Amino acid sequence: MRHWLWLLSVLFCSATMAAPAPKVAAAANIKFAMEQIVSQYHADTGRQVQVSYGSSGNFVTQLSHGAPFELFLSADEKYVAALVDKGVTLDAGHIYAYGKLALAVPNNSPIQLDSQLNSLKQLLADNQINRFAIANPEHAPYGERARELLQHLGLWQALQGKLVYGENVSQAAQFALSGSTDGGIVALSLAVAPQFRQRSRYIVIEHDYTPLAQRMVLMKSASVEAKQFYQYLQSPKAQAVFTEFGFGLPDSR
Repeated sequence: MRHWLWLLSVLFCSATMAAPAPKVAAAANIKFAMEQIVSQYHADTGRQVQVSYGSSGNFVTQLSHGAPFELFLSADEKYVAALVDKGVTLDAGHIYAYGKLALAVPNNSPIQLDSQLNSLKQLLADNQINRFAIANPEHAPYGERARELLQHLGLWQALQGKLVYGENVSQAAQFALSGSTDGGIVALSLAVAPQFRQRSRYIVIEHDYTPLAQRMVLMKSASVEAKQFYQYLQSPKAQAVFTEFGFGLPDSR
């Protein structure tokens, strides 16, 4: 009897281990938070997750053309809405976090940190800004909001010719904090990450742009494993990680 119980246990474990890792498309701004959550998920369940990072707009194009992702975590819920309208999702999804912008600059930047960007404005007037980074506003939500903020503060025109666009906000953060630019408007979730914080300064900006409601959604092709990870992302453990990286939570709005 014990032999059969042992054999059944081995077969069950083997089947669990053989289950393919669900393929997840995730907005670049949650990269560091997601890496921690995926590691935590593996420690808790023994399961793997395969995550690709990029801009939300580009993922919508890929998913619309049949890209084999099972779960999509967008940086802006309007991109999920576009997929819902195309009929390729299971439902309308769930808001998992609210994102925030940050002004982030290398330690040697002349830009002083203030949420109204007055230092940036003065340096532009004095022609002392060479390059300034944001994500591409054509397909990256954090780039859209950066443009919106700069337009509201009357800085957009003055920055023309000095802007360096990242393909996504993670690349924009690398540009902003590498020393190749004077700084940039990036996701707070990246600015607070140890990888960037050691060589940069930042300040949170929570005004003058449309809120970044970050929504996730399962595709119609979602496997059981993808659905399990989707539920895990809504757990207190995962939510605590999002909070650690500067996100607001749905129930705190």
